[in-house]
Amino acid sequence: MAEEKPLDGRLALVTGASRGVGYQAALGFARAGAHVIALARTVGGLEELDDEIIDLGGSTTLVPLDVMDFDAIDRLGASIDERWGKLDILFGNAGTLGVLTPLAQNKPSVFEEVFSINVTANYRLLRSMDPLLRESDAGRAIFMSSGAASAAPAFVGPYSASKAALEALVKSYAKENRLTSVRANLVDPGTLRTKMRAQYAPGEDPQIVTPPQDLVPFLVDMASPSLEQTGQIYDFVNRCWRDS
Repeated sequence: MAEEKPLDGRLALVTGASRGVGYQAALGFARAGAHVIALARTVGGLEELDDEIIDLGGSTTLVPLDVMDFDAIDRLGASIDERWGKLDILFGNAGTLGVLTPLAQNKPSVFEEVFSINVTANYRLLRSMDPLLRESDAGRAIFMSSGAASAAPAFVGPYSASKAALEALVKSYAKENRLTSVRANLVDPGTLRTKMRAQYAPGEDPQIVTPPQDLVPFLVDMASPSLEQTGQIYDFVNRCWRDS
């Protein structure tokens, strides 16, 4: 029996695709039939991803790009429009934790970088990709949130605030698209075995933490044309949708 490909013929843009959740999501989207536009700063990681996608019979376009280069995001949107004329899936995965320190001791440059990557870059992605998502018969925008958006743990104030801001941004965008075929949601992945998790909890045994590939089937579902939810958060730990 042929493997089911729920994203067959779809076009997916994945940021932060050189490692962790983004890497696994790109593989999962490709395995599900999508052509993946893989974006990241790390060229080596992108090349490894390309090799894996080719091995499984998929296809990809590599884009070495820093999401803080906002003009480059606009140029990417223009390039996608010229080549494909649409975008079916936008997965805004790239993010940064910042520095673990009390808020009053956080350097303004670190605060600004966290917001630039976690919030402004995703706004710029939505701004540039919105016309392309609207050209799709079922545009899907997915963004990575965190339990920190509501729990606001100590020593990660800028990160927590940035994820709360991202949630508000995506929910507002979803409401603006209720009369279109575009659906926009977030995912709260809980604790995953990523570089960011190791930075936050350096003494933790990574083998007891859920690997990022376990999240992929749910991301594929969120990217599928059959998805009806919009403006919500998928709670991966509890396997349910929630409003906040």
